[in-house]
Amino acid sequence: MDLNQIGAQAKTAAAAMNRLGVNEKNRGLRAVMESIRTGTEQILEANRLDVDRAKTNGMSPAMLDRLTLTPARVEGMLDGLNQIVSLDDPVGEVISMKQRPNGLLIGKKRVPLGVIGIIYEARPNVTADAFGLCFKTGNAVILKGGSDAIESNKAIVDQIRKGLKTAGLPEDAVQLVTDTDRKTTLELMRLNAYVDVLIPRGSAGLIRTVVQNSTVPVIETGSGNCHIYVDESADFTMALDIIDNAKTQRIGVCNACESLVVHSAVAARFLPLLEERLGQKHVEIRGDERARAVVPSFVEATQQDWGTEYLDYIISVKTVDSLDEAIAHINRYNTGHSEAIITNNYDHAQRFLAEIDAAAVYVNASTRFTDGNEFGFGAEIGISTQKLHARGPMGLEALTTTKYIIYGNGQVRP
Repeated sequence: MDLNQIGAQAKTAAAAMNRLGVNEKNRGLRAVMESIRTGTEQILEANRLDVDRAKTNGMSPAMLDRLTLTPARVEGMLDGLNQIVSLDDPVGEVISMKQRPNGLLIGKKRVPLGVIGIIYEARPNVTADAFGLCFKTGNAVILKGGSDAIESNKAIVDQIRKGLKTAGLPEDAVQLVTDTDRKTTLELMRLNAYVDVLIPRGSAGLIRTVVQNSTVPVIETGSGNCHIYVDESADFTMALDIIDNAKTQRIGVCNACESLVVHSAVAARFLPLLEERLGQKHVEIRGDERARAVVPSFVEATQQDWGTEYLDYIISVKTVDSLDEAIAHINRYNTGHSEAIITNNYDHAQRFLAEIDAAAVYVNASTRFTDGNEFGFGAEIGISTQKLHARGPMGLEALTTTKYIIYGNGQVRP
């Protein structure tokens, strides 16, 4: 597989897409939706091949959940694309326009990034989400999925390209790198001549590899060691409902809760209720010494547990004596993703919002809401845990950059 050819084709497609208006882009997205809907059975059959192989290879339940497509999940992909159709196109938006004393009009407008490379693991739904967001913002995309989902990704991209062809739009707006060799992945990380930005989605190991090896600019979408802090004024029923949802609704996602922090003033009353509630979902609770003094059946937590993204039916519990201690613990061990406090104390809520260093900080709500759809962006390209360019769920605006546009009437610089 010649990545230089793929890159050149993507560059050509990006130039063509730069001339498309919102109506043409929406027409293309609708054609892709119809193609995916028509080809649903082929996509599901390809996915069954990936799932069967993954089971044979001993893939964990959490990763299998990420890999598996169902008719409902395909419909979810279509819903995501449909939401993108309904969203305003940020490309071409003039953000500002000011006149200088010399008469020059200097403005700033949103433009596509160009060619985006996305490296991701066993999440075939990312294939459709990534295409939709990139296409709506006039970007060409080169996709490099993991070997575990290769058949699923090929089937989805085939349907996307069929839809684009039907609409008379550039098929090379989306291209899939089908060579699963690691050397090819490394080559993509260094395709500076064609790729404008690289976005890794997946495990901490994948993201670290891309950040350390890429010569293409990277937007880092981090792993999620997400915390929930149960304050001394917390409503226990609310806290249990939120923790149950954040931990067990889907265990294999980056916005699932992995770590609890509990104020010592409520630990004796709250932790037995937590054991009963999470025990119904067979969640293993790993507690510190004080938590285990309250509930001896908790597994003994180690220092490593405080920083672990389990992606499994496991959660850690740290006992603290103050809000200050809770904030310090969370900021030390979090991954900059999503953190929550359960409290009825307004001042504590405001301090938590101000002092926790994360992309999304919640008061009395589940961390599972950190998601492009839930934030009203349509399908997301990823959740950025870095601070430059984009942070948090990345919707359409995050896939644009800006350029200055200057209108003159003959000015020259003295």
